[in-house]
Amino acid sequence: MPKRYRVELSAAQRAELEAVRDHDEKAYMREKAAGILKIADGQSGLSVAEHGLLKRRSSDTVYRWWQRYWTEGIAGLKVRKGRGRKGAFSP
Repeated sequence: MPKRYRVELSAAQRAELEAVRDHDEKAYMREKAAGILKIADGQSGLSVAEHGLLKRRSSDTVYRWWQRYWTEGIAGLKVRKGRGRKGAFSP
């Protein structure tokens, strides 16, 4: 049985996540906010990862989103500088 996190969001946190989910210009931010809101509504991370998003994700990924939001807020959901493929040639 998957472990369920007990997430209780304040009204301000819920409003902030809903605003990001509905209006952020970055699709990945909208997806992460939607996943966190579903966990807050009582779904397990496994359920959200497999059926709750447009694209299937690993449950570890969804729980990592939740953990970073819990510790850093909305800023923790943004892709950090330095991520991704590095250039092959440097002058």
